[in-house]
Amino acid sequence: MDATPTGVLLLCRAEPDAVAAPAHLLREPMVLAPAGTGWSVLVPEGRPWLDGSEPVERIATGWATALGVGAPWPVVALWWDGERAGHTLAYGFRRPVDYTWLADGTPVGEDEAMLTFAERLGLDPVLDVQDLQALTRPDPHADARARLLGLVAVLTRLGLEPPPGVQPGGTTAHLRAAARTRPGARDVEGPDRRDTARAEPDAAGRGTPAAPARVRLAVAGVQLAVGLPLLVWALARRTPSPGWGCAGALLTAQGALGLASGRRPASYG
Repeated sequence: MDATPTGVLLLCRAEPDAVAAPAHLLREPMVLAPAGTGWSVLVPEGRPWLDGSEPVERIATGWATALGVGAPWPVVALWWDGERAGHTLAYGFRRPVDYTWLADGTPVGEDEAMLTFAERLGLDPVLDVQDLQALTRPDPHADARARLLGLVAVLTRLGLEPPPGVQPGGTTAHLRAAARTRPGARDVEGPDRRDTARAEPDAAGRGTPAAPARVRLAVAGVQLAVGLPLLVWALARRTPSPGWGCAGALLTAQGALGLASGRRPASYG
């Protein structure tokens, strides 16, 4: 793997329209593009790691956790720098699952993590797990980038199809440019209340059933209960954590919006 590129790809098992609203709340310019049947990819600009304030894997984990907790679909974050590479799977309120390789491809993660990864994504417990376990064994011919490409190859069996040129190990500028060539790609610049509000009627228009008001209020309350302490913890650290700060901010914002919308009187027209 090239010693200079540092980057993150966020693979979301959801259509771009579903990913756009929560992605706005990450407060990071990103390119959002379709990535196969039922998949989307987010390519961030990379400001948090460019200033060197926090390791890229921690930022990637924070973003994946924020997206995965606040939405009913899993997120796989792929990250890399000059020394290591790895992935994090975030799905709901469960603990994220991660695995790491050194730049030369040496595995430094726990084998059980790959089993949990396969189980949560619904991969084949025999064939797919065998291929994932191969990524945890020594291989002098596979560097860290090859390990990530192997992981992506397994995910293609679930319908993942990244845009041409959007592969782990590249430079951020190249990845963003490549993602923009995919039809349906768009820029996500930051939180926008109006965009979030527009996304909800669109989903309803496609026939997605609305959750009962009491359920939405309960979920929003849980999001606030988790998000606020997480945000305070991230900001109170001696070295602020932008990754976990994003997760806390996203949960807090979604919880607040959920409570506000859940208590809004129904209108009939």
